[in-house]
Amino acid sequence: MDLTTLYWNTSNTTLNSSYYTNHLSCFTTLNFLTVIIAVVGLAGNAIVLWLLAFHLHRNAFSVYVLNLAGADFLQLCMQIVNSLQCFLHINVILDNFFFIVFMIAYLAGLCMIAAISAEHCLSDMWPIWYHCQRPRHTSAIMCALIWIFSLLLSLLVGLGCGILFSYEFYFCITCHYFTTSLIIVLSVVPSVSSLSLFVKMICASHRIPVTRFYVTIALKLMVFIFFGLPIGMYMFLLPMFKEFQNIDSYDVAKVIIFLSCVNNCANPVIYFLMGSVRHRSLQCQNLKQLLQRALKDTLEEEN
Repeated sequence: MDLTTLYWNTSNTTLNSSYYTNHLSCFTTLNFLTVIIAVVGLAGNAIVLWLLAFHLHRNAFSVYVLNLAGADFLQLCMQIVNSLQCFLHINVILDNFFFIVFMIAYLAGLCMIAAISAEHCLSDMWPIWYHCQRPRHTSAIMCALIWIFSLLLSLLVGLGCGILFSYEFYFCITCHYFTTSLIIVLSVVPSVSSLSLFVKMICASHRIPVTRFYVTIALKLMVFIFFGLPIGMYMFLLPMFKEFQNIDSYDVAKVIIFLSCVNNCANPVIYFLMGSVRHRSLQCQNLKQLLQRALKDTLEEEN
């Protein structure tokens, strides 16, 4: 999954061997930092997965957080492979497989963030309707649908854009436009949801109290926009412009991959940081208690 040789830029699936010859010394300081941060992120997301899967009582939002941690874990694994590709000498078939896995995890993670924000907005805006009418297993069903949708969309892109089979120009362009539009919409949804809640917190007659979970979502959204969104635009939007295809994007890709790595590592840090903040002070407790507190949705639960 070498994002520096994106398949979008060519009409075939063969990687340019001379490209690798010119970049055999590609394990730079940025690659090293990416690997180090990714390893730390893998540990953090593994802890979140372990705690949510086996040690904490799940609520509507923790199911999404569990799946988001899984998506981040997969992305970090692919980023490590990408950064170490100079040493691993991965063949084309395996390289394309890694790219598909990364694409599935990226789209699934973005959908999870949008779903968390939308559900949280509904639960605060219309709490009675939400708690009385919402089916019990909505979160699990939504997560399953998100993974299936991400898998199918990634396979469609792979089929039409020369990753799995032959390159089909018009089909690939259609996939580009659809996926880019989807990423933009899914980025706008949590932004609008968070803004709506913020307006109601400060302007409405019946103000919504600021909860720890709201701040957690807001921080997650800010981190994604600044660090996670660029790689989505790099994969699907920029390659459609001829000006982008005519420049050597090797260094740009490495920076964007590094930013994406930071995004995938940030979520566990946000959870444990928000869980440790209580009454404007930091409290040192075990990770289970910190994560449980960060995912509390109401002031009553926090107290």
